[in-house]
Amino acid sequence: MADELIVLRTFLNKIDAELAKLPLDAAGIVSMIQADDAGGTRPYLWMGGVKLIVRAEDAGRANEILA
Repeated sequence: MADELIVLRTFLNKIDAELAKLPLDAAGIVSMIQADDAGGTRPYLWMGGVKLIVRAEDAGRANEILA
């Protein structure tokens, strides 16, 4: 069975999402960034925000790290 993924935070731009991802990476928490921007070619499509996604089981620890 696949791990459940949740949106931990939503950011206005990819830079802020990447900066939030760094401490998670350092703590060994697997995360990914999702942005509906046509593969980076149309950044103005970020109207829905840039999402930082983690496994549901890591969400509590990830929230503590980002707090």
